[in-house]
Amino acid sequence: MTSETQAFRVAALYRFTRFSDPAALRGPLAKACCAVGVKGTLLLAREGINGTIAGTDAAIESVLAHIRALPGCGDLVPKSAWAEAMPFHRMKVRLKKEIVTLGLPDLDPVANAGTYVEPADWNALITDPDVVVIDTRNDYEVAIGAFARAVDPKTSSFSAFPDWFRDYRAGLEEERGPGAPPLKVAMYCTGGIRCEKSTAFLKSEGIEEVFHLKGGILDYLEQVPEPESLWRGECFVFDERVAVGHGLSPGTHALCRACRRPISPEERASPLFVEGVACPACHDTRDEASKARYAERHRQVARARELGIAHVGATRDSGET
Repeated sequence: MTSETQAFRVAALYRFTRFSDPAALRGPLAKACCAVGVKGTLLLAREGINGTIAGTDAAIESVLAHIRALPGCGDLVPKSAWAEAMPFHRMKVRLKKEIVTLGLPDLDPVANAGTYVEPADWNALITDPDVVVIDTRNDYEVAIGAFARAVDPKTSSFSAFPDWFRDYRAGLEEERGPGAPPLKVAMYCTGGIRCEKSTAFLKSEGIEEVFHLKGGILDYLEQVPEPESLWRGECFVFDERVAVGHGLSPGTHALCRACRRPISPEERASPLFVEGVACPACHDTRDEASKARYAERHRQVARARELGIAHVGATRDSGET
């Protein structure tokens, strides 16, 4: 998909940097986005900026110019994709303690992240039997695709990763025994942001040889030819594409609007799948009142689509339009 056939550019971006007063940046950033019709979500924290926005190519470039004028963001390059329709309903600029929540806001990925590995060099690293390969994503993301040999932490949130790693490391070091060489760890995530923070965490725990995939899975899928790829399955993405494959081609998964997890074609064929209401993963966790609410919302969204209008809830704060 390119700008020649798609109307909207979807830009995913992040930058770890130091903002002394992120609250002061919020209003001007929201204004810059709304002035050109850009929608999506941007998070601001003392450790930097993170988010995904969509708009026309010119509008996105306008917002990127504003962001690049912020401290430490001058060379920011987003990951871009294209969409036929606007994938977001509103613009939100939110203040957070962390731009990706690990529960350790004092980590400094700017100064202490691991070593970047280019996508072209990633296969050689992760096929080294002395390298422990760890997927830093959540369980529902790993379930639809992962690299060969990768360890799945089976965590439901990124904030669970530190405790998981400490337990995993203890077991691994006991298994390897005294006198074993230092751990050598390679980690990856969707676009790179979680790895910058998780590698900084591992280094704070005393692991010196820590590597992470530059640009994440998305850059790997875009740059490495499929015949040479060690990726298996699809990659979950946090926008209306839901999942992508090699070359960032559209995947086969859809999104459950109740639990926000990816659902395969086989799961959509299950009697436990009800469009907009529940999927096999969440069907038995929802009471009838919740399912009725989801069904009504789905009806309203479908009706709005028929009428050609956006189905948008009330705005919630001054950083949301």
